[in-house]
Amino acid sequence: MSDGERTGGRATILSVRPLTFTDLPQVIAIERRSFPSPWSLSMFVLELSKPSGISLVASEAGRILGYIVCARYDEAFHVMDIAVDPDHRRRGVGSMLLAGLIQRAGEDASYTLEARISNAGAIALYERYGFRGVGTRPRYYADNGEDALIMWRALGTPWETP
Repeated sequence: MSDGERTGGRATILSVRPLTFTDLPQVIAIERRSFPSPWSLSMFVLELSKPSGISLVASEAGRILGYIVCARYDEAFHVMDIAVDPDHRRRGVGSMLLAGLIQRAGEDASYTLEARISNAGAIALYERYGFRGVGTRPRYYADNGEDALIMWRALGTPWETP
């Protein structure tokens, strides 16, 4: 997968790198624009403090366009939070973040996440990376009581290169 893409007639270079504490102001701004019940600063700090987790940002010319926060558990990596700035969605940023996570954590690892059942775009993205729905968590989202689709990517699942 290439780190570059063309948009609006100009070449842009997107890069994926580890999320750092100094990135948190930009990350929190995206979080607040993306979710009705955003994570707090302390939630991000807690996840970044865990040495076994993987947290990444996608950036362009120093501006963060998206991020992913993933915790490591005994049996699997759990994608805790992923978001792309609303102004930069549908440009491959989320795909780059998932690919970066899988490349760093390993093709042969197992992964899990929850997605709003109404978020067809996110579910389709996860399915391209080998995630499959295995059940629901009723009333998982506190803001509106929406169910979550529980998704798993099993050990060694192949995925498409978008």
